[in-house]
Amino acid sequence: MAIREVVSADGTTIVYRVSGPEAARPLVLLHGWAGNLRCWGAAGDLLAEHFRVIAVDLRGHGYSGAPADGYDDPKNWAADVAAVLAGEGVTAGALLLGWSYGGIVLTDYLAAHGTGAVAGVIYTGAQVSIGRGIAGAEPGPVMLQAIPDVFAETAARAMRGFAAFGNANVGRGTDKGVDAQRLFGGSVATPPRVRKALFYRTVDNTETLRALDVPVLVLHGTADPVVPIESGRHIADTVPGARTSYWEESLHGLFIEDPARFVAEVTAFAGTLN
Repeated sequence: MAIREVVSADGTTIVYRVSGPEAARPLVLLHGWAGNLRCWGAAGDLLAEHFRVIAVDLRGHGYSGAPADGYDDPKNWAADVAAVLAGEGVTAGALLLGWSYGGIVLTDYLAAHGTGAVAGVIYTGAQVSIGRGIAGAEPGPVMLQAIPDVFAETAARAMRGFAAFGNANVGRGTDKGVDAQRLFGGSVATPPRVRKALFYRTVDNTETLRALDVPVLVLHGTADPVVPIESGRHIADTVPGARTSYWEESLHGLFIEDPARFVAEVTAFAGTLN
């Protein structure tokens, strides 16, 4: 396992972790809003048995740089992913996986750079667009309940906002307290100004989805209260030939709720790629 960094086009340092066999297919993991590269937990370790896993700290998160502005520019997010791929010498065959807000970042990359380095794409509990009135971009009830407290600089108010997520990221009826606290810690460690800035942007990536020429898998919990199932269905209905796996009554963090199933579905999909 190695921690590495690259410098993106605007000078922001992007930190990422590499694990798994060097010769295996590259799998780039892009976490969600107010997360970090450690959010994948046991699933990340299991994936590293099959892939060269490249888990990224998005700009403003984890150990990556947190510039004062630029979070509303899709080109910056696209450049971050491109810089990581270039840093690892990945020019073809990559599998990109975006969770939640990571789905927007992933699609920003595809919109700017195309699929030349990409063999396949996975969206899990993800959206690809953000902004009022855009199809598939509506936040779920838990997210709406958490806003605006999660943008607050006062610790008590911010923690109250994040408490609204409850078990949404770890799964109903599961004993995942350690995972929930790890995610919570990463969220409150994300600077409040970054948490807020990510929501104050507008981008519609629908046309990028329509033009995709690589296989796409959509994984989504039917009871996801953070990114509604409608977002997953919008992706599946828009991408030509998209494959789907809708987890009945599952919530937002499928890779935490059932790591073995998650890894099995990702691995099976990867086995169908060129």
